[in-house]
Amino acid sequence: MRFALPRWSGTLAVKAAVFITVMCCALAALLGVLVHVSVTRQTVDQARDRALSRLAEATAAYQAGETLAPWAGVDPPGLPAPLRELAVDGRRGTMLADHRGRPTMWAAGPADGGRALAVEVDHSQSRNTIDGLDRAIVWSSALAIGATLLVGAFAVTRVTRRLHATAQVARRISGGDLDARVDDPRTRDPGRPQDEVAAVAAALDSMAASLQGKLLAEQRFTADVAHELRTPLTGLHAAAELLAPGRPTELVRDRVAALRTLTEDLLEISRLDAGRERLETDSEELGALARRVVRASGTDTRVEVVRDARVETDRRRLERVLGNLVGNAHRHGRDPVVLTVDGPRVTVRDHGEGYPDYLLAHGPQRFRTESGSKGHGLGLTIALGQAEVLGARLEFANAPDGGAVATLTLPQQP
Repeated sequence: MRFALPRWSGTLAVKAAVFITVMCCALAALLGVLVHVSVTRQTVDQARDRALSRLAEATAAYQAGETLAPWAGVDPPGLPAPLRELAVDGRRGTMLADHRGRPTMWAAGPADGGRALAVEVDHSQSRNTIDGLDRAIVWSSALAIGATLLVGAFAVTRVTRRLHATAQVARRISGGDLDARVDDPRTRDPGRPQDEVAAVAAALDSMAASLQGKLLAEQRFTADVAHELRTPLTGLHAAAELLAPGRPTELVRDRVAALRTLTEDLLEISRLDAGRERLETDSEELGALARRVVRASGTDTRVEVVRDARVETDRRRLERVLGNLVGNAHRHGRDPVVLTVDGPRVTVRDHGEGYPDYLLAHGPQRFRTESGSKGHGLGLTIALGQAEVLGARLEFANAPDGGAVATLTLPQQP
C-alpha cells in the first residue's frame, strides 16, 4: 500500500519544518559541544596526571643517578620552548603539543646546570577516542534530527491536513454547496480532547447548518408567497379586464401586470433554488436566437453577429437569459444597446453608467437596485440562475469607456 504524502506548499507546514530543523540542529550542536569539551578536558587531565607521575619517577631516578626511562630525558628534542623555559626557571609544568606527527603530553621540571628534565606521554589514543566520539556525536545528532523531523512533520501534517480539509469545505460552502460539512472525528466524540482545529471545524459546521436553515426558510417563504399570490392575482387580472376603458383602468391593469410578473419571477427563483429545473436541449443557431429575443423584447437593440455558432442548449432558458439581459440594459442603461454574438460567447452592452460596485463584487442580489431605478432586482438573478442550469458562465463588468457589459459564455460542444 502506498502512502501519499500531502503537499508541503502550505506556509504553516514549511515554517514548522524549518523551526523543528533549526531547533534540533541548535540543540544537537549545543549538546555535542558540551560532551566534546567535557570528554576532552577529562582525557587531557588524565594525560597530565600521568605525565606528572612519570616526571616524579624520572626526577627520583635522575637524582639517584639511575638510567632514565625511554620516555624521559634531559633537554630532549621536541620539548616545547615555553615549557623548557618554565623548567629552567625552576618550576614544573605540562603542555600538549605535536611531536613526531603525534599528539604528546609533555611534563618538565628543573635539572642541574640550567637544564630541563622532561617526560612525554603519547596522547594519540586519547585523541583518537575524542575524534571517534565527535564522529559518533555527529552521526547520532543527524539521526536524532532526522527522526525528530519525521515525527514533527507527521504531527504537523496531520494538523495541516485537517486545516486544508476545513478550508476546502469553507470554499464549497462559499460556492453554494450548503450540504458540505467538515465532520471532524474529534467533534463527534465529546470525550476526546478538543484541539483548536476541531473547534474551528465545529464552528464552521455550525455556521453552515445555520446558514442552510435560514436559506431554506427563505426559499420556502418565497415559494409560499408566490403560490399564495398567484390565485388572487389571476382573479384580479380577470376583473381588471372587465373594467371600462379609461386612464384609471390602464393604471390598474399596468400595476396588476407588474405584480403578476413579480409573482412569476418569484416562482421561477423558487424553482431555481430548489434545483428542480431540467434541461430540454436542442441544436440552436445563436445568431437567429439572438434576433428572436430582440424582436420579442420590442426594443431597438442592435444585433451584431461576428461569428455565428450552433450550440446544444435549452432554447427557452437561453432566451430567458438573453431577454433579461437586454431588458436590464434598456431599463438601467442608455442607448445604444448592442447584443454581439461571437462564437459561443454572447455579449450585451449598454452605454449607461455601468453596473454598481456591489453587483461587480458580489453578483446580482434580490430586491436590491440603485436608488431611483426601476425594477425589483430579480432579472439578473434569474439570468444568472438559468445560466448555471445551462452550464454557462455569466459575467458582469463595466467597459473602460463607460457602460455595463454582460458576457454569457456557453459550454463548448465536444
